[in-house]
Amino acid sequence: MSRRARWALGLVLLVLLGVLAVLGSRGLASRKPGAATSAKAAASAPTPAIELAASDIARAERAELTQTLAVSGGLKAVQSAFVKARVAAEVKSLGVREGDRVSAGQLIGQLDTTEYDWRLRQAEDQARSAEAQLDIAERTLANNQALVNQGFISRNALDTSVSNAAAARAAMQAAKAAAEIARKAVKDGEVRAPIAGLVSQRLVQPGERVSVDTRLVEIVDLSRIELEAAVAPEDVPSVRVGQPARVAIDGLAEPVPARVVRINPSATAGTRAVMAYLLLDSHPGLRQGLFGRATVEMQRRSALVVPASALRFDQSQPYVVVAQQGLAVERIVTTGQRGDATFSAGARPEPAVEILSGLEAGAVVLRGTVGSLRGGTRLALPGAVAPGASPLPLGAAATVAAPAATPVPSPAVNAASR
Repeated sequence: MSRRARWALGLVLLVLLGVLAVLGSRGLASRKPGAATSAKAAASAPTPAIELAASDIARAERAELTQTLAVSGGLKAVQSAFVKARVAAEVKSLGVREGDRVSAGQLIGQLDTTEYDWRLRQAEDQARSAEAQLDIAERTLANNQALVNQGFISRNALDTSVSNAAAARAAMQAAKAAAEIARKAVKDGEVRAPIAGLVSQRLVQPGERVSVDTRLVEIVDLSRIELEAAVAPEDVPSVRVGQPARVAIDGLAEPVPARVVRINPSATAGTRAVMAYLLLDSHPGLRQGLFGRATVEMQRRSALVVPASALRFDQSQPYVVVAQQGLAVERIVTTGQRGDATFSAGARPEPAVEILSGLEAGAVVLRGTVGSLRGGTRLALPGAVAPGASPLPLGAAATVAAPAATPVPSPAVNAASR
């Protein structure tokens, strides 16, 4: 190839490179407006709102604040009895076991009374012998009285006959008393239930020899159950007979109503606690020995209250988070007494705290179930929660819902439009 041809080829390549450079710059320029539009749309997209469930909010409202005292203790039947052996003997039979129902006076067992049967026969024979001796002494006395009147014997012999008759009468009465004691011992061989109820413990088995006052069976009457609760010395002055209470027992879905029926006048040695006795309403699930946690109602008054879980303490002063115009707003509050209150019709009482200042009635506060939220966070309330509206029923936990994204044109579409 000649030198002129090489120069021509190089010139053509330079021209082509220039054309390609111009075309590339135009394409980049055409893509830049689309990218800028996408970035602008992403920046203008709204921040996702925290969608709240009905169980996450409550209203600050004036309600009855019930001040309570929490006590605990064991359940005990008002009537219970240990059936004991009244005589020393061998257990012949015992026809009840744990859980069996018995009635008052029911025969539930028998002790072997063979020895006492023979003692009764002996005592009865001695009583009959004494009665015969009395009969002889009385006939002798009658004969001596006739002889004295006729002058055949002296007055001294008559006095002796009177004394012998009196001694025979006393011996007969003592023999009869001994026979009654032996008869009672035979009767005591019968094991009978002193009260109606359920057998709680069977402590012996047939064939065992027991002594006097040995426990055979325990019977409890579950128709009346009390909670024996220890009250601290500083709380004793506020506890009074007749105060209502509710007792929560493991295994029962609902607390059992109760009331204070007695207060022990003496303190327990060592702890200095005073025992209070709460009578529970009849319930088929109550059993002696179960553990109960009671809430005794001490005082009831009207106050502006919020749920205790709505109060937050992660700052220097206590505050609550209020939903206001779709945003979370922190309000510093002054609190008063604590207790229980109801925040919606039909709901259970829950721990509440009195608000003295910093919050108005009707404000929508966030419970602790929503977790930690900063002021200014966008909120989505469940349904239409307007001032004065009743709180909605309990719902699911809070979830995060992002609004629908604004469509952004792609660079290819922008290039085509251009």
